[in-house]
Amino acid sequence: MHQLNSVLEQCEAVWEDWNDQTVAGRIALLQRWSDTVAARGDDFAHAAKMIRFQCENAQRLLDKVHELPGPTGETNELYTAGRGTIAMTGDASLTSVALCGQLAAALVAGNCVVVSVEGSHADNADAVMADLVKAGCPDRVAVRVDLEVCSDLFKHPQVVGVATTGTKEHVRDVNRQLAQRQGVIATLVAETDTEQYSVIGSPDYVLRFVTECTRTINITAVGGNATLLELGSGEH
Repeated sequence: MHQLNSVLEQCEAVWEDWNDQTVAGRIALLQRWSDTVAARGDDFAHAAKMIRFQCENAQRLLDKVHELPGPTGETNELYTAGRGTIAMTGDASLTSVALCGQLAAALVAGNCVVVSVEGSHADNADAVMADLVKAGCPDRVAVRVDLEVCSDLFKHPQVVGVATTGTKEHVRDVNRQLAQRQGVIATLVAETDTEQYSVIGSPDYVLRFVTECTRTINITAVGGNATLLELGSGEH
């Protein structure tokens, strides 16, 4: 548990800087990552395509600040931000496509990720996450922990959501563990279709990993000084 706390504290320490990067900057980094993943061979070619797919959707859905109506002398903007640290797992049916799709969507949205998977999936996770660092991703934005701490990971208060791929039984088990959490509810994002990827492959999948924020600037304050109000996640 001490090791897990240390990992999550390190993720929290780098999350704000990662989240403050522009969506376009994260997309450029993840596209470089997809090129490195694709170079691993045929087994990872579809995984690289999934990374690019998530980047394309992020560019369409996230890479824009929306201006909202407001009174004269006030600007109101709607934008998205990452939610914090996402836990990521899967059962024996987890594929490299699902793993990379989950990673790409969570990261491009501005989150940190802690991966906890079993067997050979751990080797694949280590490989693609090493490629992520080579592409320029800051250290500790995405890390892997042993499967033995998976249950503690789901219940940890610093985890804001869980993304998983597996059978319906696996998803129910993860959901039961999340139901035992104390405090803030963590979102579950689950994929059970490892042939068509009906969830991960949906055009709006990346929206499951963001929070909406509003920013209001009033330039009519007393004395002419602008006042700023931002509402959103804990850091916004």
